[in-house]
Amino acid sequence: MLTKEDNERLVRVGQGTEMGRLMRLYWIPFLRSSDVLTNGQPYRVRLLGEDLVAFRDSQGQVGLIDHACPHRGAPLVFGRNEQEGIRCIYHGWKFDVTGKCREIPTEPSESPMVNKVRVTAYPVRERNGILWTYMGPDVDALPPLPNIEWNLVPEDQVVVTLRVQECNWLQALEGEIDSAHAAILHGRVDNSGTINQWKQGQDKAPTFECAQHDSGLSIASRRKIGENRNYIRVNQYMMPFWTLVPPQSQYPELSGHAWVPIDDEHTLCLMFSYHPSEPFYEKTKKLFRDGHAGRETGHASEDSFELRAITEPYHTCWSKFNRGNAYLFDYQIQVEKYNAGLPGLWVQDAACQSGVSPIYDRTKEHLGTSDSGIVRVRRLLLNTLKAITADEQVRPRSVVDPDQLMHRAVSITIPADTDWMVAGKEYMHARLGDSFGYEP
Repeated sequence: MLTKEDNERLVRVGQGTEMGRLMRLYWIPFLRSSDVLTNGQPYRVRLLGEDLVAFRDSQGQVGLIDHACPHRGAPLVFGRNEQEGIRCIYHGWKFDVTGKCREIPTEPSESPMVNKVRVTAYPVRERNGILWTYMGPDVDALPPLPNIEWNLVPEDQVVVTLRVQECNWLQALEGEIDSAHAAILHGRVDNSGTINQWKQGQDKAPTFECAQHDSGLSIASRRKIGENRNYIRVNQYMMPFWTLVPPQSQYPELSGHAWVPIDDEHTLCLMFSYHPSEPFYEKTKKLFRDGHAGRETGHASEDSFELRAITEPYHTCWSKFNRGNAYLFDYQIQVEKYNAGLPGLWVQDAACQSGVSPIYDRTKEHLGTSDSGIVRVRRLLLNTLKAITADEQVRPRSVVDPDQLMHRAVSITIPADTDWMVAGKEYMHARLGDSFGYEP
C-alpha cells in the first residue's frame, strides 16, 4: 500500500507539485494534428491542471496558449483565428503562437502596451499526426522529442485514439501494467470467445519478475503452459506515463498508452496500436472504429463519445461510458455471458480503475505478489521525485536521450528454466522496420 502522503505526491500534478515538476521535464503528446485546422476553431485543452487553448494559425503553425485573454479574462476558445494569430472577440486583442500580443485595437497606436503584453504559451511540435508540447524549464534549450516506435512508423501501420478517463493518471496507468487481471476481467462465463483462449488464461496465478532499465521498468509475468514450458508476457513502463502491452497470437500487434494527466482527477488516455513492419490489419482497424456487436475493443469506438461544449477541455474525447451511468453495467449479461458485465475491454478497465473515486485511498489496499510491478513503479517514481527535489538540475536519462524509449513489450514461450531477460533481450529492443523477431 501507499501512505496517504506518498499517494498525494504521486497523483498531484499542478504547478509547484513534485510530480508536476517531473512531468514538465518531458514532451507531452496532447492532441491529434487533425484536431486543429488552419484558421479553424480553437480547441480547449487542460494539461497538468493548466487551462489552455490550441489553434493552428494561417501559416500552419500550432499554438498552445493560456485559455483566457490577459485583458479582461474572456475565453480565447471563442477567438477568431486569422492572419497569423488568434483574436479575442471581446476587445480584439490578438496573440500569435508564441504568446506575443500583436494588436490592441482599443489602445492608441503609439501605446507601448502591445509590446509588453504576453500570454502564457508553450512550444508545440508535430510528428506523424500527433501534437506534442513541452511545459517545463529551459525553453531556450528544449530536450529532443522522444523516439517512441509507435510515433515513428508509417501512418498506415498505426491506429491512435484519445479519450478522457475520470481518475488520476497513475490509477489508470497501473491498470495496464497489471497483467494478472486480463483473463479474469476480460473473460467470459460461457468459456467461449477469443479471450478465453488466451494463453494467459491457462495459468491465472503467474509469478512476476521486474527489471529496471534507464527509462523505466520491464514487468514480466511467467505462466506455466506445459510441463516444461513457460509463457512470458513482458509489459513495459517508461517514464513518465508510458505503458507498452505485449502482442497476442491472433492478429499480433504492439500497443500501449500515454496516460497524460489532464489534472489531478482526469487523464487523457492516448492509445496506440501498431504493427512494427507491415500495414495495420484493415479488419482490426474496423473493429477499433466500430466496435464489435455493440461492445468496445481496446480502443474507444467512434460511437462511444458524447460531444460536449467547446468550452470544456477535450470536448470531443468524453465517453458515454462513465461513473455517472455505471459504465452501462448489465448484471444479467454478467450472469449469462461476460465476467465483467461491462460493454467491452477498455470500459471494463476504466470502470475498475475509476469506478470508486478519481483518487482512491491507497492506504486501504492489500497488495499481493502479482502486484510487484505496481510496487516497483511507485518506488521508481518516488525515488525520482526525491532526486529532482534534492537537485533541480537533475534530468532523468529518458529526458535527454531520445532513444531511451525504444522498447517493445513481448510475449514469448520459453523453456521453464530459461531467463526471460536473456531470451527476450533482442525482442524488447525496438528497431524501426524490424518485425517481432519471434512468433507471438
